[in-house]
Amino acid sequence: PDTWYRKDVEGFEYAASLVGVEVIVLNSDYDTEKEITNINTLVNMGVDGMCVFSFNPNGAFIVAREAAKAGIPLVVTDNVGQVLQSDDDIVACIDFDWEGMGVNIANYIADKYPGENIACIMGLFEHVPVQMFRNTFEPKVKELGKNEIVAIRDGQYTPTVAVDQAQDLIESGYEFSNLFIFNEEMAAAVVRMLKTRGLLNDPIRVITTNGAPYGIELIKEGSIDYSISTSPGWEGFVSFLALHAYTQELITDLNQQILLPNTPITPETIDDKTKVVPWDVDPVWIDLTREYFPQYNSLY
Repeated sequence: PDTWYRKDVEGFEYAASLVGVEVIVLNSDYDTEKEITNINTLVNMGVDGMCVFSFNPNGAFIVAREAAKAGIPLVVTDNVGQVLQSDDDIVACIDFDWEGMGVNIANYIADKYPGENIACIMGLFEHVPVQMFRNTFEPKVKELGKNEIVAIRDGQYTPTVAVDQAQDLIESGYEFSNLFIFNEEMAAAVVRMLKTRGLLNDPIRVITTNGAPYGIELIKEGSIDYSISTSPGWEGFVSFLALHAYTQELITDLNQQILLPNTPITPETIDDKTKVVPWDVDPVWIDLTREYFPQYNSLY
């Protein structure tokens, strides 16, 4: 439903197109019952392989169980490896290092803005990457002792909700100068609101993650202070190759955990596609995959 999910699917489809594999896409719209229906639909169709991008931990466990019963190979995206604890084997979990991101953001704020408070607008609280980010971010802020988190809100990955939350934080009298927002789609909307109110960078600066195209432009103009590059398109690309490698018997290992690198966006890296990886379909994904995941090179 949001941009991240769409770009992940586009990356998966792009990789599939390179090897002539047909892809069926079903959207669960953050609806648990619809997600289960979609899982059953694909199982009943007898697909050769499945990839699930579930918005909640239980969804990944359910699809792992149903896929195992049907003998369908499965890869799971953005579950941060939790489904690997299931009794049912899967091919692989594909993720970014969300815990590493939490530490990175905490260190950045402590180093650059010591003594200043932090407010946070996350994505869905029930989304595993959000939980993993928080598992390291909040303890690291406390451990460093340079900043205090005064409020954490759920932005639901929805720009209008994020704006409402940011306005409520301001109007409720919270004192903070660092506003961390979990993704740039929400951050871009909040930036517009802060500009309108004359508050952007004086006193409230915006820190986020993702490296989305619109986020890059906001970083260049100084409207976003800091971000980390994580391309959902490249993640989807690698997800397909992990699944395809298994169905083609190139790699037969089960329960693999595959982590894509994430890099801070700096003035030196901001125009380098190999560091700030594009979200939109781009041949640079092929080059990056050959570099970071050479085990798939013979597939395409």
